[in-house]
Amino acid sequence: RMDQALLLIRNELPAPGLNLAARSGSCHQCLYQFLAFVPPSNESLRKPGTASVMVDTQHPLTLLLNSSMGDRDLCKIQYHFGEFGNYSLVVKTLSTSTQTVSCDLIINEGPINSYLPILFAFLVYMGILAILIAGRLLMKIDPVRNWVYKKLNPRATDRMINSELGSPNTTDSVNCDPAPQSWSTGSRRRLRSLDTFRGLSLVIMVFVNYGGGKYWFFKHESWNGKLHFPSALFSRFVFIMGTSIALALGSMLRWGSSKWKVLRKILWRSFVLILLGIIVVNPNYCLGPLSWGNLRIPGVLQRLGFTYLVVAALELLFTRADSGTWEGQFPALQDILPYWPQWIFILVLETIWLCLTFLLPVPDCPRGYLGPGGIGDFGKYPNCTGGAAGYIDRLLLGEKHMYQHPSSGVTYQSTMPYDPEGILGTINSIVMAFLGLQAGKITLFYKDQPKQIMSRFIIWGIVMGIISAILTKCSKEEGFIPINKNLWSISYVTTMSCFAFILLLLIYYLVDVKKWWSGAPFLYPGMNSILVYIGHQVFANYFPFKWKMQDSQSHAEHLTQNLTATTLWVIISYILYRRRIFWKI
Repeated sequence: RMDQALLLIRNELPAPGLNLAARSGSCHQCLYQFLAFVPPSNESLRKPGTASVMVDTQHPLTLLLNSSMGDRDLCKIQYHFGEFGNYSLVVKTLSTSTQTVSCDLIINEGPINSYLPILFAFLVYMGILAILIAGRLLMKIDPVRNWVYKKLNPRATDRMINSELGSPNTTDSVNCDPAPQSWSTGSRRRLRSLDTFRGLSLVIMVFVNYGGGKYWFFKHESWNGKLHFPSALFSRFVFIMGTSIALALGSMLRWGSSKWKVLRKILWRSFVLILLGIIVVNPNYCLGPLSWGNLRIPGVLQRLGFTYLVVAALELLFTRADSGTWEGQFPALQDILPYWPQWIFILVLETIWLCLTFLLPVPDCPRGYLGPGGIGDFGKYPNCTGGAAGYIDRLLLGEKHMYQHPSSGVTYQSTMPYDPEGILGTINSIVMAFLGLQAGKITLFYKDQPKQIMSRFIIWGIVMGIISAILTKCSKEEGFIPINKNLWSISYVTTMSCFAFILLLLIYYLVDVKKWWSGAPFLYPGMNSILVYIGHQVFANYFPFKWKMQDSQSHAEHLTQNLTATTLWVIISYILYRRRIFWKI
């Protein structure tokens, strides 16, 4: 099967036989898991005992062979098997006098290169990009442009060729996909880098949600550590939501909306987001018809809605219609000091998270436990998945109202339900959105000074990176607070904020400062993010987004299907963009 190899064990030792166990390299402090019993050799027939098992190829494995009587370990082998490879492990005695045992791993049939489809897909998309760039260059040649004018609608063609891509007229709205205003006094244009940032994160999120070609690095990390693609996507969405809140609220107040009117819009949009997440995008549909008995209460849209409610209300309470220069003692901190009550509120929230995480007593679990449970930590705390975070969700929501298949279930074999969008982690998603809000304030306070904006993005990125280095001790497992997307640990928030500030800096420089890049194609889904997100979930199992495969164990077929589905949503968002159709909540 996909991500597996065949291992044949040949035992040339006499009775009593062998036990084969394995431990994945991605499983921190895990117990060895029994794979197979290998019978002893038949000395009279000179026939070795044999057994065959399927082994995982996603991560390096440590194989442990010991006597079935359990009296001694015979050998330990670390090896990274290749997908669809065929291997033999030959166990024999080198010396009868010393009872020295050798374990030799032999490759019977070499594995395939399962990463070639990624290279091919990359070359295809680069070819499409090259064709589009060549087309744009040709359109700058007068004879070619004139010929196109004759064949197409001149007015529409002119908008397409000279495109700033004709940003749509915006309305005063505050939502999770807001229409931030540009700083030009003559026109009200969107800040394209925000839409591009949001669209880039959304497109990758759609691809990952559709399966990511079934590659392990396009899946969520099982617990602590490595930042795979999926680990950064939702956090970037939360970050840019905070940035958009700062710009949209300021715009609404400058155009004369009262704070009570804005607050009503905030409450309504938060309610709609949460309702959509519970009713429309609910993974517990797989358990049967949706009912209160198995309704998942937390979720992505639910967390976005609640985070938006808190951060937007907090900003509304202290924002000013005029975001001009602050005349305080420290003008260099004009985007921070006037909002010191907000910072106190965020620090209090983070203190609550720290106290609950590390001080709350959890039955049958060590205080401050941050592990995955299951076979992790040598199987000492099998029912402690997520520590205080999991306990609070199970206590307040109930196990049937949580996510039933957490990423820790595969590697760590945890059996307890755990929700990565649970209650306690929402505190740190608010912190993440607040840091995004800070990025929005920077763009407002230094609206005519791109160098100041970029330098402050760099400073914030460095500060967040330093905090992450201190919290994690620059290690995967040994830090004070490891990076963990499931827990939304504070080190995860600071690390993702560091990357978000740097990425936003790069996109802002390319799109809004130098205008070397229009933001396409990510601009389009970024301007219709709620529609694309909900649409890709609702129609995930319908043609043309999914079809029956000839070989369901092929990365190439899965990658083709997932890229096709993702590309279709980009095309749909482009068509909606050209028709000026935007779904706002």
